[in-house]
Amino acid sequence: MNRRQMMTSATATLTSASSFIPGIAMSAAKSSPPVPPVARKEPKRLEQLGRVRVDDYAWMKDDNWQKVLRDPSLIKADVKEHLTAENAYTKAMLAPTEALQAAMFEEMKGRIKQDDASVPAPDRAFEYYTRFETGAQHPIHARKARALLETLAGKDPIPGGPMVGVYKAFGPEEVLLDEEAESKGKAFYQVGGAGHSPDHALYAFAVDEQGSEVYRILVKDLATGKVLDSPVESSTGDFCFSPDSQWLFWTFRDDNGRPARIYRRPARGTAKDDVLIYDEPDEGFFIGVGVVSSEKFIVISCGNQETSENLLIPAGAPTAKPVIVEPRQVGLRYEIDHWNDHFVIRTNADGAVDWKLVTAPEATPGKAHWKDWVAHKPGTLIVGMIAFSNHFARLEKVDAVNRIVITAKGGEEHVVGFDEAAYALSLEGGYEYDTTTVRFVYNSMTTPRQWFDYDMASRQRTLRKTQEIPSGHDPAKYETRRLNARASDGTEVPIFVLMKKGTKLDGSAPLLLYGYGSYGISMEASFSIRNFSLVDRGWIWATACPRGGSEKGWSWFLDGKKFKKKNTFTDFIACAEHLHGAGYGKPANTVAYGGSAGGLLMGGITNMRPDLFAGIIAAVPFVDVVNTMSDTTLPLTPPEWPEWGNPLEDAEAYDYIASYSPYDNVGARPYPAVLATGGLSDPRVTYWEPEKWVAKLRPATTSGKPVLLKINMDAGHGGASGRFDFLKEIALDYAFAVWAVERGWEHRA
Repeated sequence: MNRRQMMTSATATLTSASSFIPGIAMSAAKSSPPVPPVARKEPKRLEQLGRVRVDDYAWMKDDNWQKVLRDPSLIKADVKEHLTAENAYTKAMLAPTEALQAAMFEEMKGRIKQDDASVPAPDRAFEYYTRFETGAQHPIHARKARALLETLAGKDPIPGGPMVGVYKAFGPEEVLLDEEAESKGKAFYQVGGAGHSPDHALYAFAVDEQGSEVYRILVKDLATGKVLDSPVESSTGDFCFSPDSQWLFWTFRDDNGRPARIYRRPARGTAKDDVLIYDEPDEGFFIGVGVVSSEKFIVISCGNQETSENLLIPAGAPTAKPVIVEPRQVGLRYEIDHWNDHFVIRTNADGAVDWKLVTAPEATPGKAHWKDWVAHKPGTLIVGMIAFSNHFARLEKVDAVNRIVITAKGGEEHVVGFDEAAYALSLEGGYEYDTTTVRFVYNSMTTPRQWFDYDMASRQRTLRKTQEIPSGHDPAKYETRRLNARASDGTEVPIFVLMKKGTKLDGSAPLLLYGYGSYGISMEASFSIRNFSLVDRGWIWATACPRGGSEKGWSWFLDGKKFKKKNTFTDFIACAEHLHGAGYGKPANTVAYGGSAGGLLMGGITNMRPDLFAGIIAAVPFVDVVNTMSDTTLPLTPPEWPEWGNPLEDAEAYDYIASYSPYDNVGARPYPAVLATGGLSDPRVTYWEPEKWVAKLRPATTSGKPVLLKINMDAGHGGASGRFDFLKEIALDYAFAVWAVERGWEHRA
């Protein structure tokens, strides 16, 4: 997310971590230290597969959590009372950092171009974009009309719709959705997805007003400016229009928070017009609906982390029954796109661990007719693909760095890449198929984002936008490095480092070590306006890439999941040890940071090597793994058994999960200072996970260092919805890091 702003004169002197806390602490020296809440224990005996565990804090889970997600005010009184007390304790403990929080917030805010706008995305007669008003927390969605200069003969796939051709001459702005206006008076407001119908007559957008990811989809008539009656309720926020603009396809979210069914309704219809077109039989599968690049088919995608299935509906017959491409087979994954007269399928079939591309005829897309097109190459991970009428673009990752490969219709290939040792590169999808232009975004840890339009035929790059940093940014003041740590089994683990030039590598600089390591999600050497509020204070920012991600290919993911999950923890520990050995910080001034499944990583390393860290920031941490993976009512439990294992049916999985689950392995150890955060409406990592973990950690630690909990009572997994409110949460995290290194709590008594 983009967030930023400058220091005020009152806080401009707060320029270093080492000078901040003591000066504040002296003013608080006469005050008594805050007293932490003590959570009551209600032992609950749980027997499972012949194993017995006792959970003292199971009472913190609200039995009506599904209703709480939709209406947080329904939380049971004793839980609310305890969370309120925890928030008050955290606020009191971190009171000496409030000036630093304010300074960091203003710095981050100052790095945001407040009236920023996206690069317009053309779609024949219009171009679409979002923009912010100065001071606004939420964007405006808008478009401008374009004049048709030249019609491309025989290129009109939308009956009665806009012609395909060459457009220029932009018209006045038309506001499609003003999120800032809609969010007024609401504690949380987030648009999960938005898009126009292909005939440009309607605009649909999915809204979440609790942070629970239960979306309402509204459809606006752009001719009248009116929102149609009867919005879609209980959606995941996933939807698409049929290519003929006559139908809206959408995904239903059930009471357990899972995408369960696909419905179709007339684009201007109401709930009574909804028709069920697909009902997913496996509660462990996620489903969604979309349209292929050529707009010739609607696709229903189904799958989990190891198995997938796709169904097709011809765009020319949008009310037809979906037809399966290739029936699901455990271990077979594939995704499908359409390029001119055939399908292109990205798949792991036939042992293609890092994926390959195959083609198939329109009439017979099943696996029996798949023909290898881009062969599997171990270590070259095919990340994604986009088809255009005369070109095909794919994104590949090699040794933690991305590149774009363009294939012309005739078969000629070329690579789009950059020279930096570590950078982030991504493809941006557009609306137009009949174009030679693909858009990509380039950035690095020192270089702000740059949006390029790339002509795949002429190979010309056009810089469309450079991320503007109003308060100033000089890349020459910083340096980024690519390091490799050696894990205990000899595996080399990538680390990306950002620091100011001239930083002494003698262990004296504080170190923030970030990590994730799950679901095959790659960490990128990307630009963040937030991190400079630590780096400018002399900190080193390092991003570890432990197994469980896919930075070094899909095998990197497979070596960090299920019965190999502990590799994620030991890899991260190896990164910390390598950095310390090379002079990038030392245990006494190192803070580890991770969120969600990265919060599991934080819990794991905290139990395994508390001596390596002065502080731990665990954002919405997935730490109660045995209990969560044993609760089939929770949104992500059945879909995630392939990732973690099923402790309800597999004794080996139970024992392995229990051996690392952070909550279950808390013991008498000298834990670092800990800040755990969460959201009351979070459906992914429920609020009681960090709440229970903190309740168990606090009496267990032998270090005397504080254990803090901060729960956002008005948000979910992603935290605050406004772009500035979100920055305040990040500023609190970073101020905690400074406080933990400076042992700020010791100055209160």
